[in-house]
Amino acid sequence: MPLSRPVDAIEAARRTPADAEAARRILPLLDLTSLRGDETAAEIEALCCRALRHAVAAVCIYPGFLPVACSVLAGSAVRIATVANFPEGGDDIGAAAAEVAAAVAAGAQEVDVVAPLAAIRAGDLESVAELVEACRSAARPTTLLKLILETGLLAEPSLITAVARTAVMAGVDFLKTSTGKRFPGATLEAAAALLEVIAETGGRVGLKLSGGIRTLADAAPYLALVDATMGRDWANASRLRFGASALLDDLVRVLQEASPGAGPC
Repeated sequence: MPLSRPVDAIEAARRTPADAEAARRILPLLDLTSLRGDETAAEIEALCCRALRHAVAAVCIYPGFLPVACSVLAGSAVRIATVANFPEGGDDIGAAAAEVAAAVAAGAQEVDVVAPLAAIRAGDLESVAELVEACRSAARPTTLLKLILETGLLAEPSLITAVARTAVMAGVDFLKTSTGKRFPGATLEAAAALLEVIAETGGRVGLKLSGGIRTLADAAPYLALVDATMGRDWANASRLRFGASALLDDLVRVLQEASPGAGPC
């Protein structure tokens, strides 16, 4: 039964054990990510091969590497995600929509778009709706559109909630915590605020947790928070993702230690 008060859920989540069961549940929810900016095509090909080997949810890469990902992942269940308006979160809505359209044409199935951060901080929430609507129109109906709120920058729970509600009403598919380029990234408090908004939709909108989640010990409390807020059955790849790169290594380590005779995961 979900906990009724977010503060209770957060405190309970902090005590969650980082065990093999949590690792097993998180692994198929992973968006294996490489957004350093200096990647090579060979590195992206290797990333996609790892994604296939471990059956993660998706890879998330810069648009320039979409042809590589499409070649490696063709016909697989691993989805191909990219970014737009990234990482600055500029206010040029037309440019962001054009990036989305180009990415989808190049094979992206999911696009993570950074919200117009300066406009939001200036009190302009309408720009959030305009951005989501423009990017939604630029994408295909089947394209998964995620809005990156950069919750560490927005900071105030009331502002995070207001931006999230605006994005939901404009038609976004997922709310995402962070680009991973600013500190702090994801926090349990910000995740709780987003989950409250998601709960208002009946769980129709998804959540992507990203920014500083590098180990199972980092990730497990978020999974517990989702379970407490939305229910355990809600936590599947169609509604919950973890955007990370280093996290995969720790998940594999934990699972191999739990079943040393099972061979590589």
